[in-house]
Amino acid sequence: MSAIIPMKDIVSLCKRRGFIFPASDIYGGVNGFWDYGPLGTELKNNIRDLWWKSMVITPPLGLDGAPLQIVGVDTAIIQNPTLWKASGHVDGFSDPMLDCRETKLRYREDKLIVLKSKDGQGHALVFHEDAEQDTIDARLKKLARGKSSADFETVSLPEIDLSEYSNLIGPDTKKAGTLTEPKEFNLMLHTYLGAAAGEDNKAYLRPETCGSIFTNFKNIVDTSRVRIPFGIAQIGKSFRNEVTPRNFIFRSREFEQMEMQFFCDPKDDIKGWFDLWKNYRKEWWLSIGLSDENLNFHEHTQDDLAHYAKEGVGAYDIEYKYPFIAPGFDELEGIHDRSQFDLSQHEKFSSKKMQYQNLQTNEWYTPYVLETSAGLTRGVLAVLCEAYTIDENRPSGMYMNCHPSIAPKKAAILPLVAKDGQPEIAQKLYMEMREHMPVDLDIKQNIGKRYARQDEIGTPFCITIDPQTREDQTVTIRERNTMAQKRVHLDQVLGYVQGNLKYS
Repeated sequence: MSAIIPMKDIVSLCKRRGFIFPASDIYGGVNGFWDYGPLGTELKNNIRDLWWKSMVITPPLGLDGAPLQIVGVDTAIIQNPTLWKASGHVDGFSDPMLDCRETKLRYREDKLIVLKSKDGQGHALVFHEDAEQDTIDARLKKLARGKSSADFETVSLPEIDLSEYSNLIGPDTKKAGTLTEPKEFNLMLHTYLGAAAGEDNKAYLRPETCGSIFTNFKNIVDTSRVRIPFGIAQIGKSFRNEVTPRNFIFRSREFEQMEMQFFCDPKDDIKGWFDLWKNYRKEWWLSIGLSDENLNFHEHTQDDLAHYAKEGVGAYDIEYKYPFIAPGFDELEGIHDRSQFDLSQHEKFSSKKMQYQNLQTNEWYTPYVLETSAGLTRGVLAVLCEAYTIDENRPSGMYMNCHPSIAPKKAAILPLVAKDGQPEIAQKLYMEMREHMPVDLDIKQNIGKRYARQDEIGTPFCITIDPQTREDQTVTIRERNTMAQKRVHLDQVLGYVQGNLKYS
């Protein structure tokens, strides 16, 4: 992503080409929920499967150079509510929220900024933290009587005293004094089990996938031939009652996570393990096509550490330079030191022993946990943003520079015309290649429009059958990024594409 692409262009492409649609689109959608179309499903599954391979099938070598053991689970979305009591989510998983009395909209306090006049005159204006400068300038022109942004200082809303609220103009209104005092709002979505709806039947949709990894720790140790250090991985849906879902699929109410909890001896080199996972995870994002210049490590301060990470070696986020926040960064994956918090809490609440026995020394101890928690949904967004490449020399004006490993289609087979035996040759080649990779057989429209479509969906190679094919059994293979073309014999097409899909 050499240039910052407006989010509206990315969202438009996603709907136009079948990557992502608003959920219940024909009914106007539902805020914070998204459906993945044919290409979006392929893209998301490719990222998911590569993560699983790198974390479970072929995890890195440990600090001693030996292969690590990582096993997988697939647990229920709804768990016993006590799990979330033990984890701290029932009592502590909340954000300070405030409402606008006029618009009835609700906001997270820590996601709002305030522009206060440097001369102390006039009203202060409240904006979303990711508001674009054009939006800020337009509101200032309407509501600040000709003052520009240079006449204001920016502070975060939590810094504003409640006595000043009567002077605030909220993000979506023209009136001052409509914002309420912030109150804590729990982010867990809940439901009721069985016929009766009441507190006794209340359950929660999981807000993260790691909770049931911890409750299955003893099951895994008792049934699998794993020995510490080892990890448990899971990919799955999570749900959070985000008050203001925004920025396309970045902050939504239903999303997917790829998490791994790594259990080790508290006497081990915790810092060494932490650095291993921190570096390994960044290298993985680079390996699927994200650029180093668009990735950033953010270290959490003591003030913003989660409750489970107050002790130990801390927490880092791998951040991506999403267009809505560029030149800044926002979270893609977290690498966190969870210490012994989770297993200790579940032992306390369940009265079940959650310790591990060293069979060589017979010592029992509560394992130390390091976490890698990646957003699969956010990974899809980062890949889409990274791949979107402007090229005015193409009919489409752009192309998706997807890394071949995650491209939804690896090749497209395009007969130049729908006659003279070309469709039959194309179908025979398609039937051969589809056994080895996802391929597109596209016969309709002129060749230029078909090239444009394949550019927009990120297909690395286009294979064109033309009149010469019947004469010498060769086809033209067009490479997506360079648009270079080469004649290749039909018998060698599969091998050629397979060999060249390995480029980075």
